[in-house]
Amino acid sequence: MTLPNHFELLGQSGDARVGRLTTPHGVVRTPAFMPVGTAGAMKGIHWREIRDSGADIVLGNTYHLMLRPGAERIATLGGLQVFTGWKGPMLTDSGGFQVMSLAQLRKVTEHAVTFRSHIDGASVELSPERAIDVQRLLGSDIAMQLDECVRLPAERADIERAMQLSLRWAERCKRAFESAPQGHMLFGIVQGGDVPALRHASARGLVDLGFHGFAIGGLAVGEPQEVMLRMIEETAPHLPQDRPRYLMGVGTPDDLLHAIARGIDMFDCVLPTRNGRHGLAFTRRGPVNLRNARHADDPRPLDEESAWPSTSRYSRAYLHHLIKSGEALGAMLLSEINIAYYQGLMQGAREAIARGAFADFSTEVREAWQRGDLAPR
Repeated sequence: MTLPNHFELLGQSGDARVGRLTTPHGVVRTPAFMPVGTAGAMKGIHWREIRDSGADIVLGNTYHLMLRPGAERIATLGGLQVFTGWKGPMLTDSGGFQVMSLAQLRKVTEHAVTFRSHIDGASVELSPERAIDVQRLLGSDIAMQLDECVRLPAERADIERAMQLSLRWAERCKRAFESAPQGHMLFGIVQGGDVPALRHASARGLVDLGFHGFAIGGLAVGEPQEVMLRMIEETAPHLPQDRPRYLMGVGTPDDLLHAIARGIDMFDCVLPTRNGRHGLAFTRRGPVNLRNARHADDPRPLDEESAWPSTSRYSRAYLHHLIKSGEALGAMLLSEINIAYYQGLMQGAREAIARGAFADFSTEVREAWQRGDLAPR
């Protein structure tokens, strides 16, 4: 079966791409950053802030939602969008990341991954077919194949074994997906660690199978940034121009700019909300650690020119107080500020690519970071 294409490439600036991905629940403008709502919610931030920040699409996790509250329960309650109140597109990760992150709680065989639930210790099997079934029950717009992700550095033999297993699982996922399609999309995941030849082989195998889109997985898992970028450069040319490219689990604002310049269209990462909970704000003039004592008497907002109300309204002194006091409001405000910053960065990137000026945009953004804003103006 030939899968229909839902992606329209609207323009390029160098290798950077601006596009439009149409899903059953709406259009996703690319490049796009997907806030991570692992268990059907963002930690410390309301859905309305996610929506108002400019996010078109969010991410949920198959493994966590399968365990609690259960995919069948969510399906009975109307699917993820109805259950959560998020009306836009959703992508669900297949659980492949947990194959790595929960290594002490799982066993991998050719047939499936068997987890010992981190909630109650129960044995839970996740096969490629079950991963697709769960995502169908969740009703996500974009489903991901089940894969095995290996933490780097790793031995080549281990990387190759996981890559080949992921390819075989990709074929099983595609068969399961095609057996009862319900209007959503399926993405394959390129694996291969930090070995270019394995990345090439994985990409070619997935392209031969045919998917709506292609993700690059197994990066930002312990390797230096230069290795991650080199693997993107090795992989992207082997992926179709007319399909979206998704770099999983990445990353810092600098990572995003580098990856967009190399032809990546979609991203997800917990960094904006996780760093916000720990007192770090992302701003036009670089990151600001609100835990530092120097902010205790600073009446300035994080960025008086920001269009995001919380960024321009609250003083650094107040944010510092909230974080040092352990007030939940501090984590909430910094989480929404960071999500809004990431969405603004994506909007700026889209506009710059459309003008054919992404390189200039990246230079201007990085120069502003380097100038910083520690001195009063």
